[in-house]
Amino acid sequence: MALNAARDQDMNTVHLVDGSLYVCRAWFAPGPEVSDADGAPAHAVHGFTRFLLDLFERARPTHVAIAFDESLTTSFRNAIYPDYKANRPPAPPDLLRQFAGCKQVAQALGATVLTDTQYEADDLIGSALAALRPAGFRGVIVSADKDFGQLIEDGDEQWDPPRNLRWDGAGVKERLGVKPQQVADFLALTGDATDNIPGVPGIGAKTAAILLHHFGTLDALLARADEVAFLRTRGAAAASMRLREHAAQARLSRALSGIALDAPVPAEAHAYRRRALDLDGLDALFDRLRLGALTRARVRALAGS
Repeated sequence: MALNAARDQDMNTVHLVDGSLYVCRAWFAPGPEVSDADGAPAHAVHGFTRFLLDLFERARPTHVAIAFDESLTTSFRNAIYPDYKANRPPAPPDLLRQFAGCKQVAQALGATVLTDTQYEADDLIGSALAALRPAGFRGVIVSADKDFGQLIEDGDEQWDPPRNLRWDGAGVKERLGVKPQQVADFLALTGDATDNIPGVPGIGAKTAAILLHHFGTLDALLARADEVAFLRTRGAAAASMRLREHAAQARLSRALSGIALDAPVPAEAHAYRRRALDLDGLDALFDRLRLGALTRARVRALAGS
C-alpha cells in the first residue's frame, strides 16, 4: 500500500517489534531440525535470529525494542475477564525454552527487550511509543497483528518484513474499514476469536465498520443504539437489538481490546538506542545455540556497518 511520501524527516524513528509473533512463526515454520549444545531443539531460535538480522540489515534501526509476552494467564485482562485467551493451550516447555533463547539473541544483537507479567507485548509496545512521542519519535511497529492499528498516528507505520507488507493510517482504514482511533472499538464489536474476546454476537466486520462510520465511537453507538434500526443498511433492526442486549458485553470487550499505554517501560529515548555488538559475547552465545558460520558472518558485517 502506498505511504505518504511527505514524512517528517526531523523525527527520530523507533522500531518496536512484536517478538512473540515472530518466535511463533519460526516455531511453526517447516525446516530442518536443529539443536543447541544441550541437544534441545533450537529451530525457533535459529529462525528468529535470521528474522532479526534481516530486520537490522534492511532497516538499520538506531532505536529498537523487542517485546515478548510473559502474561498469557496473568495479564491484567484476565482479572477483568477470566476467560481471556482461555481458548489457547499452554505453551509447551520446548517453546518456552526457545523463547528464552530468542530473548538472549535479541539482547546480544543490541536491542532493548521488554517483558512484563501483567502487560502483554502489545501494551509494552504501545507504552514505549507513548513514552517516546513527546521526544519527537515516530514508530515503526513490526508486526502483522491488526490490533496495533489503534496505535498508528501521523508518521507511524506498521511493517511485516517477512511478507514485505507496510502500511500507515490510511492503510489501516483500507484493511479494516475504520480509522486507527476506531480500531479498539471495532474489535470490541466484532470480537476476536484468537484472544477469546466475545464482542457483540452477530456484528461482523462490515457491519461494525458501517456503525462506526455513522456513530464515530462505541460509546456513542451504544448510547444511540435505538437509532441503528433506522439506518439504510441490511440487518439494521437486528443490529440495533443486539447492541441493546449486549451493551455490557461490548463494553467489556472494549476494555480487553484497547492497548494499554501505561505499562512499565523505559521513558527515556537513550534506553531504546541499539547498543554496539559484543562479538566475543555473541560468539559464546552462538556456540551454545549452534548458530552457524553464515549467521556469524552476517553479524560481523552488521557490526562493521
